[in-house]
Amino acid sequence: MSSPFATGTAAVPDRVSAASDHASAAPDRVPTAPGQAPVASSAAPVAADRVSAASDAAPVASDQASVASGAAPVASEQVPAEAEYVSAVPDRSTVRLALVVGGLVLAVLLGFGLGRLEGGGPSAAAGADSALTGHRHAPGTGAHEHGVDQAAAAQAAGLSVSSAGYTLTPVAAAFTAGRAGELRFLVRDAQRRPVTRFAVVHDKPMHLIVVRRDLTGYQHLHPTMAADGTWSVPLTLPQPGVWRAYADFTALADDGRQSAVTLGVDLTAPGGYQPRPLPAPASSATVDGFTVSYQGAPQAGVTVPLTFRVDSAGGRPTLERYLGAYGHLVALREGDLGYLHVHPEPQPVDGAVTFWVTAPDPGRYRLYLDFQVAGVVRTAEFTLTVP
Repeated sequence: MSSPFATGTAAVPDRVSAASDHASAAPDRVPTAPGQAPVASSAAPVAADRVSAASDAAPVASDQASVASGAAPVASEQVPAEAEYVSAVPDRSTVRLALVVGGLVLAVLLGFGLGRLEGGGPSAAAGADSALTGHRHAPGTGAHEHGVDQAAAAQAAGLSVSSAGYTLTPVAAAFTAGRAGELRFLVRDAQRRPVTRFAVVHDKPMHLIVVRRDLTGYQHLHPTMAADGTWSVPLTLPQPGVWRAYADFTALADDGRQSAVTLGVDLTAPGGYQPRPLPAPASSATVDGFTVSYQGAPQAGVTVPLTFRVDSAGGRPTLERYLGAYGHLVALREGDLGYLHVHPEPQPVDGAVTFWVTAPDPGRYRLYLDFQVAGVVRTAEFTLTVP
């Protein structure tokens, strides 16, 4: 065992024992006269093969011994391995280390306990039933977490210009029906500062959905952002009326938090507005020679799968990836035009693409499926009734 006396450190154990069956125990301290080297006690002989003693005339090396308060210098070159030292008082560094480790463990346990109390445990966030068993995210799906915030998924989004501390502020939004124009807008945070940091979701940092209030004229656009946070995109409103624009994005806060938000704002193209009635519910639609059909029965407040297939007269076409996925589905509620959260599966199965849909309430919804075949993106539209 190594000596407990470190070079340059004043550490003298309170008691020192030298176990030996041939020698008696040395006293706790050997008194010496001031200014003299320590001497071995004449009343306590120690076997030479177990304990080495400093000579009466030997000087004490200053770099190998230190003086404790009220004690004489102690000479120590190397304590034999057989000797054992037991200190009744742990040194201060050991005490400090134990206190630090104990404090860290206590802080972790307290943080875990408080987190479970505030979050209510794993089941507290499940505000709606879910059929998301075994579901995985497609690449680039940003901050969406299924099964974690089902309460939010069960609520329609895009009903206001402000949500979750973010506000959509149009900068230029004057349009003439049938004439090319430009939409410019900012996203501001709770301090009214322009937001300039966004996560890339489905290959784009911003998705803009535009539709007239009778759910016609659907457009899926991707604005570009200037250095000052101003987003801009060419936009044509083909018919007069009130249109709804949805900004779907994931903002990055200064502390690194990601917030998936959908904000909505009305746009107006002056002129005579004649709303069209919503087409009757159907599970299939035809667009440019392709027949698109779906299977599934959405229920209010329950997350369920809808599976879409694309067919044509020449056989089943090969779906291509578009914006990082094999299809994009937007669902809007009739009346207030609430925007639903819809999440795709990453890969088609037997040529079919599955989306997970949460309808918050009974009523009629309009579905818009974007899919790509041979480099061309098309949109199939459906009317869906949720009982």
